Amino acid sequence: HSPLRSQSPSLPPSPPAHKTPFCSPYQEQLQAGELPTHFVSRTMKWDRYAPVQLVPQLEKMQQEGGQRRKRQVDGCPALQLQATINSEPNERSLSPWRYRIDEDENRYPQKLAFAECLCTGCIDVKTGRETSSLNSVLMHQTMMVLRRKPCPHNTSPGTFAFEVEYIKVPVGCTCVLPRSSG
Repeated sequence: HSPLRSQSPSLPPSPPAHKTPFCSPYQEQLQAGELPTHFVSRTMKWDRYAPVQLVPQLEKMQQEGGQRRKRQVDGCPALQLQATINSEPNERSLSPWRYRIDEDENRYPQKLAFAECLCTGCIDVKTGRETSSLNSVLMHQTMMVLRRKPCPHNTSPGTFAFEVEYIKVPVGCTCVLPRSSG
């Protein structure tokens, strides 16, 4: 009996200490973008997440280069009403953003689409130009990923374990009032 337990009967029993990760040579599977089958379950549907769904489209655009790359904006764009009809929401927004592929070889999924705001301010509907009276800010989605880590206790070289990790993925931008300085 622990002295703390006998004095505090309201404490729930401690869960068994089970921190021994399942270690296996995952190097080949992760490099190929595959996850070992015992990690796949109905609850881990990464393909439901927009940051995962967008990666093949972004890779295709990068390969095509040419026409699509010309549309990739580097700064805060001016509003062009005639061009907004066939544009994606990230291009029509008053706080526009683009996507880039974030790649991490020790994470599954290895590639995720991360949003980046194109403006510091927001686009004024009246002028079509950026205004600093409003701010563009990133919106995040918390996403579960698996982090590959070397197995503890110097097991065989090249063996890894996966640990669940929650990361904040930037998924878009929105226009907000600036925080007051006073």
